[in-house]
Amino acid sequence: MGSSPPPQYFGRQRSLHDILGGGNVADVILWRRRSVTISILLGTVAAWVIFQMSGYTFLSFVSNVLLLLLSILFVWAKAAGLLNRPPPPIPKLQLSEAVIKTAADSVYSHVNMVLSATYKLALGKDTNLFYRVAGCLWLISFVGGLTDFLTLGYTGLVAVLTIPVLYEKNESYVERYVNIACMELRHRYESYTKHLNKVKNWISEKKEKLG
Repeated sequence: MGSSPPPQYFGRQRSLHDILGGGNVADVILWRRRSVTISILLGTVAAWVIFQMSGYTFLSFVSNVLLLLLSILFVWAKAAGLLNRPPPPIPKLQLSEAVIKTAADSVYSHVNMVLSATYKLALGKDTNLFYRVAGCLWLISFVGGLTDFLTLGYTGLVAVLTIPVLYEKNESYVERYVNIACMELRHRYESYTKHLNKVKNWISEKKEKLG
């Protein structure tokens, strides 16, 4: 009887394309629309180089672009009124009540989830959650100390457009090493839990003797 296949990680019961949504975004990430993906990568690299060389910050760049755009539209509208010409063809900008309600429900759900997790952490009710949150915060702090936010954003975009397609092309190798890493982590976690339980038992015994 042959050995059972190794477990699949990253939700691999479905194809990677389906996990990423199965639409145009998934096509771009997995290089199914190669010209679009290459254009995004080249545009991202060019923008990063321009920002680094010019000294512009993202906020100042966006503010200047918006100022220029609003100035052009304002002058266009005023000139059109004086010359009896049609105003700029801009649609009415308004959110429907249904869209706002959907967004509010989504924010409400996520905020309550964060508050619930914070409550559990503050009272020490979820040790595993504490370690996960602490690890994420430490990682963010570590990465933030190495680079600025704009560079991190560019790096993240490049990673999104390269890592999934590399994983798809080398799935068997990745799964093999992930299995090995998970087994090692599980072993270390069990060892840590065993030692932690010993410490707790030792503390309990000391308290009983002192009591």
